[in-house]
Amino acid sequence: MMRKLSLLIAGALMGASAMSLVYGAPGSAANAAGSETYKQLAIFGDIFERVRAQYVTPPDDKSLVENAINGMLSSLDPHSSYMNAEQAQDMRVQTKGEFGGLGIEVTMENDLVKVITPIDDTPAAKAGVLAGDYIAKIDGEEVRGLTLNDAVDKMRGLVNTPIKLTILRQGADKPIELTVVRDIIKVKAVKFRVENDIGYMKITSFTEKTYDDLENAIDTIKKQVPDDKLKGYVLDLRLNPGGLLDQAVSVSDAFLKRGEIVSTRGRDPKDVTRFDAKPKQTDDINGKPMIVLVNGGSASASEIVAGALQDLRRVTVVGTQSFGKGSVQTIIPLGENGALRLTTALYYTPSGKSIQGKGITPDIKVDQPLPPELQGRDLTRGESDLKGHIKGADESKTGSGSAAYVPPDPKNDLQLIYAEQLLRGQKTDPSFPPNPEKAVLNQ
Repeated sequence: MMRKLSLLIAGALMGASAMSLVYGAPGSAANAAGSETYKQLAIFGDIFERVRAQYVTPPDDKSLVENAINGMLSSLDPHSSYMNAEQAQDMRVQTKGEFGGLGIEVTMENDLVKVITPIDDTPAAKAGVLAGDYIAKIDGEEVRGLTLNDAVDKMRGLVNTPIKLTILRQGADKPIELTVVRDIIKVKAVKFRVENDIGYMKITSFTEKTYDDLENAIDTIKKQVPDDKLKGYVLDLRLNPGGLLDQAVSVSDAFLKRGEIVSTRGRDPKDVTRFDAKPKQTDDINGKPMIVLVNGGSASASEIVAGALQDLRRVTVVGTQSFGKGSVQTIIPLGENGALRLTTALYYTPSGKSIQGKGITPDIKVDQPLPPELQGRDLTRGESDLKGHIKGADESKTGSGSAAYVPPDPKNDLQLIYAEQLLRGQKTDPSFPPNPEKAVLNQ
């Protein structure tokens, strides 16, 4: 008897995507291809052999096949792809919220590794790595010419082993040499603090630890601020690229007494899965008012949470248009521990809206100005801008997404300041507080 564990993911920690992981026996039944398809496959085989035999330098067979597979999948949409064994393992490790490394979130820009942010209390942060730094060399080897995955692989290694980074930093007149000692990185999925009479909670990603971290945050805030003094909560989902769908459902459930949270719909019209909140007398924050913050960096699982709480009129959403990632990818295990990431469904908010290519529209739009050093740069992020993306049912010419920027200093965070002023009654708006009796549901 085959055991199959289905782990649903909405979002990827290294980007904005939504996935459904299926662990079990590799391979599944498929419809028989037509004769024309087999002719095309024969042509592919012919080309493959000619490249192997006649290309000017001997190509790597494995790379040829992987690139051919990814070429096929990327032609479908931006989120379907093939993961080799190492990539598949990396994804599984990331969803646990605990991994080995330096503790930095990175991307590739101008052929260099750019530090998006160092994670608090990690080796990189302690060594002095800053957001915006460019890593030019890793242990003396030039980063130029490497892929992002290659560079990340080089930065990973055994715990307690050192690595030397050569960093280019704006304002520095010469490269900076830093030595960082690798360690186990335990990422806190929820950061929180008390802002006098308001509880602030920021979900950075949806890993296996998110709901537990959220419950700890709520309990701690309740202990620090008496109930009669607590004005409410801010749930910050900005710059959150997504993660595990079951965690997004659990997070939404924490703030609801009942109602549908999200539904997924596949190729077959009958293939509909619904996720509902558990009926209860009160929610985990005792019905206190809450503001949810979103921007162009809020994608997938974070949009599921924002969309559910917005449609059910539990919260007021403040900020700018979210990313608009509304498709679901199924991760199917393949031989040699690789995996196929294939788009198989779209998800919908309780009102039946698809956010694919549209995003979550905030109840109150509050723009966040860019600092002088970033002005003139396009920081807008949106699914609708991705080449080959699936056009959403509610997508318009306006598209999805907005600027993905949050000031490091809360004193400059206009969206957060606006949310706190609403909770304290210093500002008023017809959308706050929301009325649950006017929930928008799919009929």
